[in-house]
Amino acid sequence: MGIKSYRPYTPSRRNMTGSDHSEITKSVPEKSLTESLKKNAGRNNQGKITCRHRGGGNRRKYRIIDFRRNGKDGMHAVVKAIEYDPNRTANIALICYEDGEKAYILAPEGLKVGATVVSGEDAEVRVGNCLPLAKVPVGSLVHNIELQPGRGGQMVRAAGNAAQLMAKEGGYATLRLPSGEMRMVPIECRATIGSVGNGDHNLINIGKAGRKRHMGIRPTVRGSVMNPNDHPHGGGEGKAPVGRPGPCTPWGKPALGYKTRPHKKQSDKLIVRRRNGKGAGTAGK
Repeated sequence: MGIKSYRPYTPSRRNMTGSDHSEITKSVPEKSLTESLKKNAGRNNQGKITCRHRGGGNRRKYRIIDFRRNGKDGMHAVVKAIEYDPNRTANIALICYEDGEKAYILAPEGLKVGATVVSGEDAEVRVGNCLPLAKVPVGSLVHNIELQPGRGGQMVRAAGNAAQLMAKEGGYATLRLPSGEMRMVPIECRATIGSVGNGDHNLINIGKAGRKRHMGIRPTVRGSVMNPNDHPHGGGEGKAPVGRPGPCTPWGKPALGYKTRPHKKQSDKLIVRRRNGKGAGTAGK
């Protein structure tokens, strides 16, 4: 992936950057692997807004991604195309199995059209192959990692991310996640070899407000310019300070560093070292 800039024929164009999509080989998605995506503008099943600043945006279809990769063990698949996915930061790869069935997977760094990928216990340790952590050599970079066997990959799926397999002991494998957290995962869980592609995604400069609206994200109003009945920071004559020990959310909770993880979550015992450098069992404290 490369980053392209634009000729500044407007002020917003001056600092705007975007992807050149040099690795994209197919612009139209596979129709059988897409489904309609209903817009809910951040509302739940009761119609209440649970995620603010959402709404509008361009229409898009959801691409059905095979995160499990356990239905065609031992069967080789050829990469037919690398495609853009508007629903995630990573690109996706269209693969075709020997029996003609097609599927989408996350496109790892270095995967090219025409390459062969395979999943299963006997798969070779090669970029794009999916196999249990028990068969992965210590020190390897992996992504799309399961938390429970057969459930499908849930961790390390964003563009440019990779986890490193640090150790295997007993029935668990220890992984170092991109956040710095050290976590144990059952050794039967599957992961895909390599790091997720599209690593330059975080270097893109949006450039203007309208481009953010195309993504379905609405404007965010500062609390300090609201009225006191709308936000704890609101009110006062002129430019007033927060008036509290620290910034707050609209509901009065601390805005910076407030722990929301349950104190006695079951998976605490599987976290060896947290991303803040502290030991396990310190969540929410």
